[in-house]
Amino acid sequence: MANLKPSERILCALDTINAAQASTLAAALGSDVGGIKLGLEFFGANGPEGFKEVLKANQNIFLDLKLHDIPNTVAKAIHSLMPLHPKIMTIHTAGGYAMMAAAANAATEAAAQECCARPLIVGVTILTSLDGADLTAVGYQDSLPGQVLRMAKLAKKSGLDGVVCSPHEIKLLRDTCGPDFKLIVPGIRPAGSEKDDQKRVMTPKKAIELGADFLVIGRPITQADDPIAAARAIVEEIDS
Repeated sequence: MANLKPSERILCALDTINAAQASTLAAALGSDVGGIKLGLEFFGANGPEGFKEVLKANQNIFLDLKLHDIPNTVAKAIHSLMPLHPKIMTIHTAGGYAMMAAAANAATEAAAQECCARPLIVGVTILTSLDGADLTAVGYQDSLPGQVLRMAKLAKKSGLDGVVCSPHEIKLLRDTCGPDFKLIVPGIRPAGSEKDDQKRVMTPKKAIELGADFLVIGRPITQADDPIAAARAIVEEIDS
């Protein structure tokens, strides 16, 4: 991913249920970002039709539904979503090896059936809203970095294209999983901005230097007085 321009590395998270607002912002950001992330909140409110509206404004859509179920159900869900032609889709690595392998295989099969490009299938490791104490509370016995690494290695073995991880696991995963394993990183906050509900954050420039492929950035862009200027300022920060 070394040949990507700084703007192409930014995936702007549109955390809204308003399809018209999302479409307008997606169109306005245009080439200032590499793609648009639509999550569960948006898809639950607007479904495939809302997705298609945003797709008209920006062809690079990261569909972040974090699928997590038995292997057959996840595979069928990916088949059902392929007509939307997302560029990236997420599943939970906590679903296990068989589920991840089924998802990867389903993406290949469904893309061939749809005659479209196969989306990247990436696994969510540990949500950036969680820290070590949260993991202990739900029963994980490994350290947070250790658990993320365990999940990432299993994701790679299963055939996933990469994982979603916090900025603080970038170097660990890059060193272990190699240069071609995609790292999609939320919890990115430009210097001086608020953390909001994220606990493990980092600046865009530092995350790229450590080896992130794509940065998921939402509120620092979408809630700015001028979202386009905010996106461009982040690009300048990465490129400085």
